[in-house]
Amino acid sequence: MPDHDDIYREEAAQYHEMIARQPNLLPVIEEIVPIEGLDIVDMGAGTGRLSAVLAPAAKSLVALDAAEAMLSITAERLQEGGLDNWSVQVADHRELPLPDNSADLIVSGWSVCYLASSNVPEWERNLELVIGEIKRILRPGGTVILFETMGTGSETPSPPEFLLPYYRKLTEVYGFSHRWIRTDYEFADAEQAERLARFFFGDELGDRVAADKLTRLPECAGVWWLKL
Repeated sequence: MPDHDDIYREEAAQYHEMIARQPNLLPVIEEIVPIEGLDIVDMGAGTGRLSAVLAPAAKSLVALDAAEAMLSITAERLQEGGLDNWSVQVADHRELPLPDNSADLIVSGWSVCYLASSNVPEWERNLELVIGEIKRILRPGGTVILFETMGTGSETPSPPEFLLPYYRKLTEVYGFSHRWIRTDYEFADAEQAERLARFFFGDELGDRVAADKLTRLPECAGVWWLKL
């Protein structure tokens, strides 16, 4: 399996090419909370998958990520959109550089898992710190929405075993509601599908995509949300 930390630091452009093949998640977010006029924080913003669709309707948006290379692409996308209501900043989810009660909505896509997977040392403490920071910066009545993987290459949820304890904590300990959605990759052609699948998910899935000449790679995602 490729080292995703290295990808986020060094191969942001190719990562963005891959996630751009997934659907717009704005309708999923707006089923939970209307975003018009909100102060929004995107934790683990990456190359702007969520930031780019949220910023046009937001009062303000702060995009945070541990990888500066990722945020550079987010900034370019927001600039190209002619927006001036945003900022980007390198940050750790466990110590957010934001004031108390400063956000109406926090979103985080495929990001908290890197601190809260059960194969990460002190993952439960990490998750406690992340949830504490989320609650600190959310205003009363605010909402947090987390997206995480429920399995790539599968038509129905099949999450990795090392994420299951984290997912149980979200619902059983922290009180999040939960549903799952499809976030399939729709590639331009079989060559792009194989190249990008192999790049991010490794040779096993890349070989499968190549053998079946897939242009659509199924993926399931979990959505967890909590309103304060």
